[in-house]
Amino acid sequence: MNFIELATQRSSVRNFAPMPVEKEKLLQVLEAARIAPSAANFQPWHFIVVTEPVLLQLIYPLYPREWLKSAPLIIVALGDHSRGWHRGKDDKDFTQVDLAIAIDHLTLAATELGLGTCWICNFDVEKLQNIFNIPDTLEPIALIPIGYPDLKVQPVKIRKSLEQIVHWNDFEV
Repeated sequence: MNFIELATQRSSVRNFAPMPVEKEKLLQVLEAARIAPSAANFQPWHFIVVTEPVLLQLIYPLYPREWLKSAPLIIVALGDHSRGWHRGKDDKDFTQVDLAIAIDHLTLAATELGLGTCWICNFDVEKLQNIFNIPDTLEPIALIPIGYPDLKVQPVKIRKSLEQIVHWNDFEV
């Protein structure tokens, strides 16, 4: 499929079928994140792939939504602020921007492989850091559950029109 079709097909999946994700597909998804561009090519990211049921049981309460329990695995996306590029003029840290690009690559690759994902940012960061003994230099940015979508539940995807978001040569709201 072409890129616009792929991007249109990608949606936030909140119900997963009870099927494991093949390691080959998971490695392709992780490779897509690995090759993502980053500011000054600093690549300030780490990913924890969580497949062990005991660890998944510890993560579920950090974002207490029943549907999360249907995900066969969760990727924890971490930003390394000590390795991120900072703009010289105002010291703006681009770690989160870089990680967002990598996560976007990951979610699009998953979609192409028939997998579903959801981008979760509303979770208990401190408890997650304790579960995995994450150092202070790394910030948990997102949880990405991955699995085969439960086709009985179709996600609704609503987007603004181009006229609502694109401004030509000036800015008027």
